[in-house]
Amino acid sequence: MATTFEGVRTIETPKAVARNVGRRVAELRGEQGLTQEEFSAEVGVSLRYLQQVEAGRENLTIESLVKLARHLRVRVVALFEPAQIKIGRRGRPPRIGGKGTS
Repeated sequence: MATTFEGVRTIETPKAVARNVGRRVAELRGEQGLTQEEFSAEVGVSLRYLQQVEAGRENLTIESLVKLARHLRVRVVALFEPAQIKIGRRGRPPRIGGKGTS
C-alpha cells in the first residue's frame, strides 16, 4: 500500500522497495556505461547476484547498499530515489514470422 507524505507518493512494501533499488542500481550503472559483467567484477560480486539485485529479488544488507553506492559514486540515499527506468517484458522475444515459417 502506498501513502502520500508531503505530496510525494511513498513505496511501503519491502518487495516494491527492493524492486526500485534494483532499478536504480541498473539505471546508475547504465549511466556510467558499464555492463552487468563489468560492474559485478568491479564491485566484487557474482554476475548472478547483481542480476538478482537489479531484478529486485535480493534483500540487501546495509553493507551491500554501501558497497554498491560507493562503486556507483553516489550516496546510499540515491539508491532509494524513484527509478526512471521501467523493466520491460521478461523472457524470450516473440518469434518473427510466427509458427511454422522458415
